[in-house]
Amino acid sequence: MLRYHMQGFSGYGVQYSPFFDNRLAVAAGSNFGLVGNGKLFILEIDRSGRIVQVNSFLTQDCLFDLAWNESHENQVLVAQGDGTLRLFDTTFKEFPIAIFKEHEREVFSCNWNLVNRQNFLSSSWDGSIKIWSPLRKQSLMTLTPRPLEITKMVDPLNAIILKKKSFTGISKNRNCVYQAQFSPHDQNLVLSCSGNSYASLFDIRLPSGKNQNNFLVHSGLEALTCDFNKYRPYVVATGGVDNAIRIWDIRMLNKNESATIKRTVPGQPHNSSCINEIPNAHGLAIRKVTWSPHHSNILMSASYDMTCRIWRDLSNDGAKETYKTNSTDATKGSIFNFTQHSEFVFGADWSLWGKPGYVASTAWDGNLFVWNGLG
Repeated sequence: MLRYHMQGFSGYGVQYSPFFDNRLAVAAGSNFGLVGNGKLFILEIDRSGRIVQVNSFLTQDCLFDLAWNESHENQVLVAQGDGTLRLFDTTFKEFPIAIFKEHEREVFSCNWNLVNRQNFLSSSWDGSIKIWSPLRKQSLMTLTPRPLEITKMVDPLNAIILKKKSFTGISKNRNCVYQAQFSPHDQNLVLSCSGNSYASLFDIRLPSGKNQNNFLVHSGLEALTCDFNKYRPYVVATGGVDNAIRIWDIRMLNKNESATIKRTVPGQPHNSSCINEIPNAHGLAIRKVTWSPHHSNILMSASYDMTCRIWRDLSNDGAKETYKTNSTDATKGSIFNFTQHSEFVFGADWSLWGKPGYVASTAWDGNLFVWNGLG
């Protein structure tokens, strides 16, 4: 295990470089990201196994996420709390080479298109997703997930779940799009998850109003994270405030079924597209889920309970007795529990390089750890 401490800053996002096997970027904020500056750290693992800082960029507001430019080895995009996205060149000092500003609230996620490497997207607390080109200051397209009126349907269920599980209150961040991602298989597909507990799947080739399919993913509580499986184009995972990880087959989405709440009683499947569920994956809300770039049935999660966990998706294992991953039984999908962080874990990423299984994680404790989750 390797460790780097970002003195005075809390980690929010981390991503390995797609070009260099020893380079990482970390998005961070001072004062736990609540007020003050942000900072982009460019780190490298040297030959002696130490993590060293090779560059950094101080910003005026917290950085919540980041994405390497898939077409340029030295460029990193960051999502900032003032509603802007900033593109930095790691060979320069101090200032961004481009600023993109259209969002009206905090930008919580950004993601570079892995298929068409000429564009990227962002999602924001203002309820929108925007698709951009690095060559233009104006966005190419704005996507709006299902209108907030849909939350009226889940309010009664939400209240029941909150009472039973002793949650403190119904979310006030229903319109916040916590994360959005391009499919790594199709340049035209976008997946997002929102505070209204819905995930939205967009096909940007279709006209507005006909380009999205929405499905309830976390029992009326906030959906905080989502990810496409790197090998199975039709499989996605989500995580949320109900402490659960759910795995979905998007081929099975039924528009009529996805808008109902009759199947969201705790202990019952959300709908027929949910092919696996880890109902108590963590002790607190799940902030990040990400599929392995090396295995079709391995994923990682990071949580406010200060741990990261590695899971095997048994729905793809052909298991005879059970197709469900168990949150505590090591023989039924629970592979590894990383407990070195001492604060909320927000960011985690798999290394694309070397022996499969190495990951990086960062948390509010200001630490970046590099560790092996597969032994």
